[in-house]
Amino acid sequence: MHVAGQVARTADGQPVAAGDLTGQVAHVLHATARGLAAGGATFNDVVRLTFYVAGWQPGHMSAFLAGVQAVAEEVGLPTPMPPASLIGVSILFDPDVLVELEATAVLD
Repeated sequence: MHVAGQVARTADGQPVAAGDLTGQVAHVLHATARGLAAGGATFNDVVRLTFYVAGWQPGHMSAFLAGVQAVAEEVGLPTPMPPASLIGVSILFDPDVLVELEATAVLD
């Protein structure tokens, strides 16, 4: 199962946590959890996460991890996390989108 294109937007497309990497990371993890649940999966079924972060700089890691930690228990993110890649990009499809998340899960 693939859940892709998860960004910090409401269901009607309104931006969430504009300019706030921590808030956007938290939002995309929530959105991904909902997408997984819709397909009968959880983060325990995830074998790969790919985060795309606009304007990435090494100094952003603490804000990124704060977003993960803020919702990890709530969304059921296991410890240790599934294998993950963090890919820095110049820009995503809209300047207010700082992070996009893809997840790959394997179901029996």
